[in-house]
Amino acid sequence: MAGPLAGLRVVEMAGIGPGPFCAMVLADLGAEVLRIERPGRPASATDVLCRGRTPLALDLRQPQAVQDALALIDRADVLIEGFRPGVMERLGLGPEVCRARNPRLVYGRMTGWGQSGPLAQAAGHDINYIAISGALHGIGRSGEAPVPPLNYVGDFGGGAMLLAVGVLAALQERTRSGQGQVIDAAMSDGAALLSAMVYGFKAAGQWSNQRGENLLDGGAHFYDTYACADGRHVAIGAIEPQFYALLRERCGIADDPTFDAQMDPAGWPLLKLRLADVLRTRTRDEWCALLEGTDACFAPVLDWDEAPRHPHNVARGTFATVDGVVQPAPAPRFSRTPADVPGKAPVPDLAALRARWGLAPSVSPGLATATAD
Repeated sequence: MAGPLAGLRVVEMAGIGPGPFCAMVLADLGAEVLRIERPGRPASATDVLCRGRTPLALDLRQPQAVQDALALIDRADVLIEGFRPGVMERLGLGPEVCRARNPRLVYGRMTGWGQSGPLAQAAGHDINYIAISGALHGIGRSGEAPVPPLNYVGDFGGGAMLLAVGVLAALQERTRSGQGQVIDAAMSDGAALLSAMVYGFKAAGQWSNQRGENLLDGGAHFYDTYACADGRHVAIGAIEPQFYALLRERCGIADDPTFDAQMDPAGWPLLKLRLADVLRTRTRDEWCALLEGTDACFAPVLDWDEAPRHPHNVARGTFATVDGVVQPAPAPRFSRTPADVPGKAPVPDLAALRARWGLAPSVSPGLATATAD
């Protein structure tokens, strides 16, 4: 594998959502990741979050399979798991056991509520974790219920990305101490952290509890999405005065004095209606021809099929096609150690894999490669 993390060995305990996304990011950047799966789970090219890793089937109900897992973890730099607190301990793979055998191991734990606290053992999903952080309250239209932002904020932003940062920070610290450590990454914590700027605005009296009525939540007429004549949408983000002035000029409203008081929230509802009327006069492509690429802070709202075909994304290679599946390419970019476009997950020769990871040559009943569908 190419990339800045080449040579790093990661064992991933298969799960859903944030754990696989974190492992995907590490694999995209060059780490060798072994994904321990339950037996009978077929690999699929459409499971994008599982790209770039070698799947291994281990029945952890079997004592020998647990010993195989421990032998793999002995040779790993990082372990990632996303079970409820206590599950890995009951399997005999808890951090005390693993780190006693491999003191340099960075043990990453991904949960919704964290390893401690009154909710630690409760079931939940992204929507629940971002709800108690305050993040969900702020997403949606004025006078309407909060809107789930897919699972970007909890699973991926506040969860997987924060776990990846924690893993890399612990690896950096290990270069000084020689010791690994345990990372308790909770999506509820991470979603709260993503809200740091808003909490600062709130403390300064620049943000209210009324969703959809603030600067960045769709309350301002110059920071929102609008329908065009063809029913498609555009996104406007002209916050700075010079960008707002250019937007007014290109939209033909530069001489309309009602748009002068840009930062007066009292006028935003009326100005949103006025600007919506203007933007409905042309199709999305017509507005793109007039505004895209200018400093008016404009972009078309593209769907899942359109985004990979946009000229900017094509020029940068933002998307890739792997096994016929269009998907985002690895990010970010590195000047000396660029990452490869992820390929099909390998199904290696078990003997060679065991030798590379320092296992005994004989194949135990618990260890097998996952099958492709």
